[in-house]
Amino acid sequence: MTDFSLPVQDTILLLDLFGTMAFAVTGAFKAIEHKADIVGIIILATITGVAGGTIRDIVMGHFPPHSVSDPYYVTITVATGITIFFLYPKMQKHWNLFLKFDAIGLGVFTAIGATFAYQTYGMNFLAIALAGMVTAIGGGILRDMFVNEIPIVFVKELYASASFLGVVVFYVVLSLGSNLEAATVSSIMVATVLRLVAMKYNWNLPKARER
Repeated sequence: MTDFSLPVQDTILLLDLFGTMAFAVTGAFKAIEHKADIVGIIILATITGVAGGTIRDIVMGHFPPHSVSDPYYVTITVATGITIFFLYPKMQKHWNLFLKFDAIGLGVFTAIGATFAYQTYGMNFLAIALAGMVTAIGGGILRDMFVNEIPIVFVKELYASASFLGVVVFYVVLSLGSNLEAATVSSIMVATVLRLVAMKYNWNLPKARER
């Protein structure tokens, strides 16, 4: 992706592709839930899988976006959409799978976005936070909007806040002198685990009271 040393570059690329697949699964599930045909499933899987990273690249001035310049991303989302189309009859009872993949995608994309900004702008917390959170929640917001739902980021248990805390951990670990791999893994673990625990125990941020 960017100018990483070879082992780190390989790790980051694999994580990015895995996160793309994880979010593509959520897009495919959501499309099937809304009675889409196979083309609609593939389209929503692709939008969910690559939109966050594409928006990040455009905002950060990286042209063309990785989703356009690297065929692996769209290939993975298309393959994921087709796979879920055929496996869904056996998977439809496992709704928790959708939520777990969404949590994993959130954690992975938070770290990927933060890493991209760190490699581009150094220890600029604003850039790291923006890139991490846009990458993590952008695809999910578009996924839900395309099926005419209120985006999960606005209504569900800790979501954007889980991504933000993942970014904070990433920044703090680097500030303490640890390497990029440690910061990336720590960020993924914190954001993913916090999201999963919030779902299990129904943790929510305060909302405005109605009269």
